[in-house]
Amino acid sequence: MRIFDPQLKLTRETFPLMMVHSEYDFTAQMFFKEVEIKTWISKIGTKSFTIYHEAWQEGRLCVKGSAVVVHYDFGSGQSVPIPDDKKVLLAEHLLNEEPSI
Repeated sequence: MRIFDPQLKLTRETFPLMMVHSEYDFTAQMFFKEVEIKTWISKIGTKSFTIYHEAWQEGRLCVKGSAVVVHYDFGSGQSVPIPDDKKVLLAEHLLNEEPSI
């Protein structure tokens, strides 16, 4: 998220992102123990990108899912294109193969 708001102020003026969809599959039971979260970018579009997540516990994949995030102008109330320099930075975190959710 620092790609879009380096100081992480997370205000409408500094954080131009809105999550518009998410889906998760729970594949194994989880317990009140340490959980490892793995996150990648799985798709970059013109105005949105998809974040893929996995939650692992004790070497088992317990949850996998994705969230679609839109680059958004809160002033105009509309989605706007992701700047090319931000796309380049997002691409550094692309997942090599498409997840099967």
